[in-house]
Amino acid sequence: MLPARLQKQRCWSSSNRERVQARAATLQDQILARTEQRTFAQPAAEDFLQHPAQVLDDRQLLRECEPSRSPLKVAVLLSGGVDSSCALHLLKKAGHHVTAFYLQIWFQEDFQNYWDQCPWEDDLDYCQKVCQAAGVDLHTVPLTDQYWDRVVSHSIAEIKAGRTPNPDILCNSRVKFGAFYEYLAEQQDGSFDRIASGHYAKIIRADDPDEPVRLALAPDPVKDQTYFLAHLSQDQLSKAMFPLGHLTKAEVRSLAQAAGLPNQARRDSQGICFLGKVKFTEFVEQHLGVWPGCIVEEESGEVVGYHRGFWFHTVGQRRGIPLNGGPWYVTRKDIHTNTVYISRDYYSVEKERNAFTCRGVNWINGPPDMAVPVWCKIRHGPTMYQCCASFINDDQTALTVKLDGNDQGLAPGQYAVFYQGELERALCALVVKEFLFYNGTGGFETVKLAGIHLASEVTHPIVALLRTAE
Repeated sequence: MLPARLQKQRCWSSSNRERVQARAATLQDQILARTEQRTFAQPAAEDFLQHPAQVLDDRQLLRECEPSRSPLKVAVLLSGGVDSSCALHLLKKAGHHVTAFYLQIWFQEDFQNYWDQCPWEDDLDYCQKVCQAAGVDLHTVPLTDQYWDRVVSHSIAEIKAGRTPNPDILCNSRVKFGAFYEYLAEQQDGSFDRIASGHYAKIIRADDPDEPVRLALAPDPVKDQTYFLAHLSQDQLSKAMFPLGHLTKAEVRSLAQAAGLPNQARRDSQGICFLGKVKFTEFVEQHLGVWPGCIVEEESGEVVGYHRGFWFHTVGQRRGIPLNGGPWYVTRKDIHTNTVYISRDYYSVEKERNAFTCRGVNWINGPPDMAVPVWCKIRHGPTMYQCCASFINDDQTALTVKLDGNDQGLAPGQYAVFYQGELERALCALVVKEFLFYNGTGGFETVKLAGIHLASEVTHPIVALLRTAE
């Protein structure tokens, strides 16, 4: 049985919104008062501080800050972390007029967010300290309602449907560069030329301002965040700025140390942004409850155990299967019978997962040349697969994609990002949500497919994302 709060339409009155906004303002005042007396930790003796990157001159450091267009009016998304703080520092150094904004997404009145475990207070502490040192105004923007409606509720629905969502991708396109854009248009008269963040990605702009901008890989393959940004539209990308796009993480850490930033030794945040320190399984149970069901061995069809609900498992999962004699892997789920299928022979040829299809493709500037090699990322990180992408029956709204290797972590609902051309150059974004698994015998298993959205068509890399099927 689902919790009652998920069975009714959420409705916020204007008084509730005003109360949340008032609370945010009060909290920021309290943080400011405490920050005056707070002593921040000194840099830790960590590997990245003991091995500083090569020192860059100002021209190199400011390359992604559009110094030739200075001064621009720039809104900076500040999180309290090192990356966004360094982005603010570089923008000030480039001569831009900078205002910082902290997005409040950590408090929701109608669902438990484990308030005492969320690091929001430390985040605001560091944001305030960084802004004080830089002489920059800081505003707190309450977007918890939008975050719930556009990211959290969608993620819960996807998990309930048996898919594997990526809330961080949706947070970028729907909140940071979505709801926040709307806030600036309504509350700030849309007067900002750029919205900057600490993401590791590059934006390439043509001399002609009417030409579409292009998204490009960062030089740090581990930290590159084009995977998380590939859902942004052309309009969103055209207003964005990523000052750290040409830097490595080591260079950013060295910059933070050289600039004396108060959070220079703060570690990077991990996990899904809205969970804080809460375990993912705890969050799922809080919102979807428990529904015991059978665990079935794929090869024999025998019931070998029981689970607490299919939504606690994803395809390719190894940990969390309550059985001996493993290792066991989740091979598939039947959401109608609440059955989880597992196998110890997960990597056999007949279980290859190396292909998928997508239909309803929406190419904004026309489809790319499929004769040119295409590369694919299945998840954030440095791993890419070369792949063959082709139109289905000459239908330019339907694609078949086959990887040159097997990715046993492929699961319905994931996002895949495709690149074409010179990988160090510009790329575009597609979104794919449902995968078609190649059966190893020249055919494909049937699966419900989803649409693709391409942010911009260029002659170099393209990035693709997958959308939820209706």
